[in-house]
Amino acid sequence: MEPEYAAEVIDQTGKILGKVDHLVRNSWTGEITKFVVRREAPDEDLFLSTKDVSEATKSKVKLNVSLEELVKRQSP
Repeated sequence: MEPEYAAEVIDQTGKILGKVDHLVRNSWTGEITKFVVRREAPDEDLFLSTKDVSEATKSKVKLNVSLEELVKRQSP
């Protein structure tokens, strides 16, 4: 997975969630381990793992989970 900043993020149902805002890399290997999806207000940004990605290009990231699953997982 090597998306660029502002790559479009889509959940498994085809819903556009937002755009890649930050990439978190392993400091030893340089591999991307997590990333932040910037969403439109009032929606909160999403912090995702590369395990949530089914396919990725520089301009698009398709997830293997739905928005509903992500929201449940990130709620306290």
